Amino acid sequence: MPRDVWLIFRRDMVLALRNPAWIMIGLMQPVLYLFFFGPLLESITENTPGFPPGTAWQILTPALIIQIALFGSSFVGFALLAELRTGVVERLRVTPVSRMALLMGRVLRDALQTVVQAILIIVLAFLVFDLKASFGAIVLTLVIVGLMSVTLSSCSYALALRIKDENAFPAILNTVLMPILLLSGIFIPITQGLAPDWLYNVSRWNPFTHVVDAERASFRGDFTTDALLTGSLVLVGMTVLGVFWGVRTFQRENA
Repeated sequence: MPRDVWLIFRRDMVLALRNPAWIMIGLMQPVLYLFFFGPLLESITENTPGFPPGTAWQILTPALIIQIALFGSSFVGFALLAELRTGVVERLRVTPVSRMALLMGRVLRDALQTVVQAILIIVLAFLVFDLKASFGAIVLTLVIVGLMSVTLSSCSYALALRIKDENAFPAILNTVLMPILLLSGIFIPITQGLAPDWLYNVSRWNPFTHVVDAERASFRGDFTTDALLTGSLVLVGMTVLGVFWGVRTFQRENA
């Protein structure tokens, strides 16, 4: 099984490296937020009560890293739909490669790409802006974003295999991702001091809110908060469920 995963991972990595522009394209939106929204957030954090502890860059940077995983990993199912249409998946089905490897090789490729993008965002925030974070905080952040990518990639591939429709796929994703994005507090933290009670309570039902809070706690170096523990447990649970759904779907659809 590990050899099968490695073969699929290497194949997909070679294809990705032939067109590295997609890594930079995925960074454009977070970079624009850093340059054009970050300076505004500096003034907001200084003059508005209710913001979590930390500087504007410790609040914004980890949230943008989650945004990279949220959108970049959720749309990877498009590539699988293209392979289904061109017969690539059909040819892979007749090989002795395990069905689980067909998923995990792709998922690990997606996770590596997301981690590389996250590292580039962190380096940019360190060099250009006033970001302060310890080495341990950065490592933990990369682990969190890697698990997030594994979760969302697995779900994206499973959804693509279930619907097999390139027109319905983006419509479903946009319908699901938009409320997740707005309720996760990526742009402005949804805290009791800022949000009305009903909005705060609704946001607590969004698992990605807890992951964003965990990322921010990590960047502050606050490893003892409930936010970090809760976010980590929620993320591990989502990862297990996402991979389970992806593996079951690949086994059923590629039997």
